[in-house]
Amino acid sequence: MIIDKIPPQPTLTSDRFVLRPVRRSDEGLLNLYYADPRVARMYRNVPHPLPEGAVTAYIDDATSPERVRDVWAIDGSAQGHAEVMGLITLERMDRNQSEISYWVAPAFWNTGIASEAVRVLLDANPQNARQIYAEVFQDNPGSARVLTNCGFDYLGDAEAFSVAREASVPTWTYVLKMDK
Repeated sequence: MIIDKIPPQPTLTSDRFVLRPVRRSDEGLLNLYYADPRVARMYRNVPHPLPEGAVTAYIDDATSPERVRDVWAIDGSAQGHAEVMGLITLERMDRNQSEISYWVAPAFWNTGIASEAVRVLLDANPQNARQIYAEVFQDNPGSARVLTNCGFDYLGDAEAFSVAREASVPTWTYVLKMDK
């Protein structure tokens, strides 16, 4: 897909955190979180063990003017939490569609952070998507609940390769039609 000019990512706020573009200073916490097998196993493209330079390359990709996805850090520092509590991304697809993905650090699991981050991003709809897709591994029902709680509809089963697991893993696919 060719994109003429990718607009800058907005910073989005909620009561508990700020969604802001990922930055180089996030590298330490991202290395820490991605090295945790509980995080790596639930995300398609995170290897485990994490090779040196992987997070640097990820940040370079996320901040590139030619990026295909927008990556936001879930930053709770203004409320006394970690500067990075997780990440949420929107990947551009064709026909005004996007794919959302997210993860939250284990210390913040079951706190509603993921649901709130997804809602904030959906409300802003910074890529002006008509439809937003999502995919979660079937052994991660918490992420599936986040999607259904945010209005996503189940679309079907599939599978995706997990780098950390070195295997194809069954997934559930969801879609949300955005009101325009």
